Amino acid sequence: MTFATVLPQAIGGFLAAGGGEEGGTNIEIGHHVTREWFGFTVNIDTISSTVIAGLIVLILGFVLRSRLTKADDHVPSKLQLIWEAVVSEVNRQVEDNLGKVHPYVAPLAIALFFFILFANWLELIPSKLNDDSPHLLAAPTADTNLTYALAAVTIISVWAYGIRTKGVKGYFSHFLQPFPVLLPLNILEELVKPITLALRLFGNIFAGGIMLALIGLIPIWASWAPNILWKAFDMFIGGIQAFIFSLLTVLYFAMAGAGHGEHDDEHEEADSKTPALAH
Repeated sequence: MTFATVLPQAIGGFLAAGGGEEGGTNIEIGHHVTREWFGFTVNIDTISSTVIAGLIVLILGFVLRSRLTKADDHVPSKLQLIWEAVVSEVNRQVEDNLGKVHPYVAPLAIALFFFILFANWLELIPSKLNDDSPHLLAAPTADTNLTYALAAVTIISVWAYGIRTKGVKGYFSHFLQPFPVLLPLNILEELVKPITLALRLFGNIFAGGIMLALIGLIPIWASWAPNILWKAFDMFIGGIQAFIFSLLTVLYFAMAGAGHGEHDDEHEEADSKTPALAH
């Protein structure tokens, strides 16, 4: 049994016991609709919610693409101006605070942000057919299967970028810095990065589900106010977690490519090198 299965079962058992025999309340935390495919157990609700979140991001991208300035039209649309401002600001913040990184990093971070944001917010949409049915739009980020997959894609991209930038010898030599005796700790730190990246996102979104379950124990005539307040706070937490995941992605890329491109802008003024986030 793993952390992802033991914790939901323990908390779900506590909440079910807390409902008592009289109330008959039995709230399951971390329960998934599963199917057997080719000998593997898959969480259908996680897969469907992940696909929906991905489709939202793709549709948003196609809508933005359709609003781009045409060749015969020199006036950009308002949507294009807003999006260009967002992308330009992200690129500027990345370069001002972390130096030059691969141009693919900012689009990846933005895509991850919006995907995780929509995935976090899906559970806020009422999607239960009845009291006994599970959420049809459960937050997929409350399932470690997705968060580990996101972290794996991120960290493998970081390793590939570091090797491509520095070369195999140059990249792996940083594990011997500052002293060769620290090699085991440096390797352990690198292996722990995707785990902490995944569990941080999972833990915060999973905690939101627990709070909603606790609010569900309150009588319906008294639960509407805390339910509204918590869902508003949950939206804020979902945005913060999406931002943190994206920010750490950029930081990992910057660390992987550290030492390259540091002297590309020596002609610039010292004031222009002041981190913009410090103001």
